[in-house]
Amino acid sequence: MKVRGIRGAITVEKDTPEEVLEATKELLFKIKEENDFAVEDIASILFTVTSDVRSIFPAQAARMIGWDKVPLLCFQEIEVPGSLPRCIRVLVHINTEKSQEEIKHIYLREARKLRQDLVS
Repeated sequence: MKVRGIRGAITVEKDTPEEVLEATKELLFKIKEENDFAVEDIASILFTVTSDVRSIFPAQAARMIGWDKVPLLCFQEIEVPGSLPRCIRVLVHINTEKSQEEIKHIYLREARKLRQDLVS
């Protein structure tokens, strides 16, 4: 079995714990739905946030939906001038037999601008 990475991102209007948690949950649910894997298949998840998101760790959302045994880690994105504000990014590593072409990367809300080549 191989380990594959699934990328995703979502933005929030305001940096509040409630909004960050809800947006992160939305992103994680959509990634799981589109890629059809079990929580047991997740090897680890890395989260990054832009410097203007600091009210709560997005990893807390994964714990809230029952992904509490998955190794989770949060980081801050590098500050690039003109980059997308209030953005939460994720890299989900899953154990799977799927090919790279079968993996569906998920970009929601304003984050769709980040990878227009991957969104439909």
